[in-house]
Amino acid sequence: MAQPAELMDFDKAIELFEPVLGFEVHVELNTKTKMFSDAPNFFGGEPNTNVTPVDLGLPGSLPVVNEQAIKYSISLGLALGCEIRPSSRFARKNYFYPDLAKNYQISQYDEPIAFDGSVEVELADGRLFQIPIERAHMEEDAGKLTHVGGATGRIQGAEYSLVDYNRAGVPLVEIVTNIIYGAERDAPELAKAYVSTIRDIVRSLGISDAKMERGNLRCDANISLSPRGSGKLGTRTETKNVNSLRSVERAIRYEIQRQAAILAAGGTIIQETRHWHEDTGVTSAGRPKSDADDYRYFPEPDLLPVAPSLELIEELRAALPEAPAIRRRRLKDAWGFTDLEFQDVVNSGLLVEIEETAAAGASAAQARKWWTGEIARLANAASVDASSLVSPVDVAELIGLIESGELTDRLARQVLEGVVAGEGSPSAVVQSRGLAVVSDDGALIAAIDDALAAQPDVLDKIRDGKVQAAGAVIGAVMKAMKGTADAARVRELVLERAQQ
Repeated sequence: MAQPAELMDFDKAIELFEPVLGFEVHVELNTKTKMFSDAPNFFGGEPNTNVTPVDLGLPGSLPVVNEQAIKYSISLGLALGCEIRPSSRFARKNYFYPDLAKNYQISQYDEPIAFDGSVEVELADGRLFQIPIERAHMEEDAGKLTHVGGATGRIQGAEYSLVDYNRAGVPLVEIVTNIIYGAERDAPELAKAYVSTIRDIVRSLGISDAKMERGNLRCDANISLSPRGSGKLGTRTETKNVNSLRSVERAIRYEIQRQAAILAAGGTIIQETRHWHEDTGVTSAGRPKSDADDYRYFPEPDLLPVAPSLELIEELRAALPEAPAIRRRRLKDAWGFTDLEFQDVVNSGLLVEIEETAAAGASAAQARKWWTGEIARLANAASVDASSLVSPVDVAELIGLIESGELTDRLARQVLEGVVAGEGSPSAVVQSRGLAVVSDDGALIAAIDDALAAQPDVLDKIRDGKVQAAGAVIGAVMKAMKGTADAARVRELVLERAQQ
């Protein structure tokens, strides 16, 4: 288990050093087939079943570009404010990939399809920050390695490793920022807000499922520290494949504190990749970070350049959805939220989930209540993103059951736990657990009679004007019926009995 390094107080670190950021966000595209083969592209298949000779790097197999992936990549580039290159080409990026059978990755190098863009990011207090985009280039994903026998799940200490090539060749767009200055103490929050904005963009475009827990969207976070007033860039580290918004924020904060402690003690930072450990909240050393020359890029000889027509580019530009900032303003007005309520939604990173829940038929107010309340609580307890626990459709169904009177909020929380546990839809959980509200007056009256028999003085107290005495009977009925009674109806029936 990775242990924490010596850390400097965060405020002290910012006083002594200026954090300089950079991000590489990998977005898996949800095309039907892979980037260079006709193998199916979906999550969750049996290992090594979604493969073709191209994905396995077999001799004589040749790649063919996925046209839909090209269109998705152009749309994303346009949404990032990028220029689209009239002619771009693929390159081979060479180093040993145990999870890419041909031992090189088809990517783009000096001729990316999209370049020179900018993304507007909003911080919690409403301030806007422009993130400069250097490039967005197309490439293929690698497979997945499972290290068996070790204590950490990593290769160190493992007895052997298994490789699954299902993900090998899945279409990717890698979004690379320019150097980001001026974040200061907002650096951790800005990192989270930037990745959240990218997630919102690709979801609104419909080009990726963007589920970080599945690896559909991954962030490599680069951070270096410059001594105040030095004007010199520090040595950077790259924390790889951070897979939740919360972890992006925590990893940046940790690296600032770790690097500051090393520099203040007269040490040096090693240019390297680092791994984020969710369990301990620390990073650990990976491998020395290679420069571009070490990858021996050269043009991919088996693929022609990509030259989209101006007509196609303009067609895709015309189909772009609203920019995230514009969309947020529209939703705030449509939902009637106060500034504080809407900022709470933005800060939670659950705007898309709440919007999709409302689109599925729930009120925006109820969607906000459940996503930022109980669902967020369960997510924090499990150290995962809330979006990974339950779907907006299921949340909308849950809210519908509450509003129809079939569930109380208390019962709904139990139903939600069942949905999160994989027991099915809210309706299925209600049926299997027997959690529906009992609205049959006959059953309620029988339970009330049992409660009154145990507390015969309650009716006299109510008749004497002590209406609060009904609470004892209501509590007993709710307990006997395991929370499935409608407390308001039980109260009505008890008061009616007192008037007889």
